[in-house]
Order: sequence, then structure tokens, then C-alpha cells
Amino acid sequence: MNRHKLPILSATVLLALFTGCSSEAPKEAATKKEVKPVAPVSGQTASFEMYKVARLWAGDAALLKLENLDIPEAKPLPGKYGAWKATFASFQKRLKREYMYSVAESSAGAHKGVFPGPEVPYVPIGAIRIFNFVDVKTDTTTALENALKQKDVAAFAAKHPELPVQFILEWSIVTPRPAWRVYWGGTVSSSEASVYIDAGDGKFLKKQR
Repeated sequence: MNRHKLPILSATVLLALFTGCSSEAPKEAATKKEVKPVAPVSGQTASFEMYKVARLWAGDAALLKLENLDIPEAKPLPGKYGAWKATFASFQKRLKREYMYSVAESSAGAHKGVFPGPEVPYVPIGAIRIFNFVDVKTDTTTALENALKQKDVAAFAAKHPELPVQFILEWSIVTPRPAWRVYWGGTVSSSEASVYIDAGDGKFLKKQR
């Protein structure tokens, strides 16, 4: 009887071994599968996507601030980032609201597409003004190019290629019109080089540092 059972046992063992090998293959493939990088976008592109959604919230939605965000799924390029955050304000509603735009689902917490934040009271102050989205005619790519036309800024950038180049768009009391603040460093307060570029005609306005 034992001699009759042996072939059956061997077949069972072989089947188990075969099944185990086949089940491991997809796991290894999944582990080795690389996530394809996603292309970053310019500030004007991202702000337009957020503006379309903000207009559904408030017909008079106006920009208060726009800044870039970094996500690991989209490597930054000159004037382009994988995520951006904008603050829109409604004078009629007396409310403001943050929106985030991301080109991909991110491990940093950003979701692909446009996502609005909660409404909060908006109290106009003289130091920071709201402005119309249509007044932003210069994109971040051009703002960076024009900032680098300043010889001392170009020399600093060439000397410090490791520093990230970041962007803030707002209309503060330090500029006569809405402007891109192009700065080199981790934060605007710690940046060692900072330039204001007119968001309308793209002209150099001033150097902060």
C-alpha cells in the first residue's frame, strides 16, 4: 500500500513547490516595479486649474497667494514643481480658502488634481492685496529666466546649484504690482538670494537680498 501512495505524495509535493514558485514571481515583480516619474508644471498652469475650481466656490474669487510645493513623485524642473498651493479670497463672501493642486497622488500627502481646504474669514489688510488671476501674464519659467538676467543673481545661482529655486506669487506693499518672488533656499526667510519679477510684464522689479 505504501508503494501505491508514494507517487501520489510526490505529485502533491511537486504541485505545492510549483504553486509556491509561481506565487512568488508576481511578488518579486511588484517589488521591482518602479514608479514612473510625473512631469511637474509651472505656477501659471497650476493656478489656472485651481482658479477654475475657486470660481465655482465664489464668482469673485481673487488670488491672494500662490507658492510651490515639492513632492517626491515629480522632480522639480526650472520654474516647475509637482504641486502648488493657492489662497483665493472672496470680497463678497468675506472668506478665503486654500486650494492645492498636485500632478500625482503623493506619499507627502497631496492628492492628484485640485483639492480645496476649509473656508476661513477674510479680513483685508493693507500689506497684502488680492488681485485678479487674469493679471498674471508671466509664468514661473519666464520669471526665473528674467531673474537670472541679473548678473549677481546668476553668479549666486551658479555658485550654489544645490539650493532649490522656489516661488511665491503675491501683491505686497514692497512691489507696485503683483509679483513673483523667486528665491534660492529652503524657506523665503532663510533664502540668500531673492528677486521680485513683475507678474504682468515679467520685468525685474527689485532684489530683496
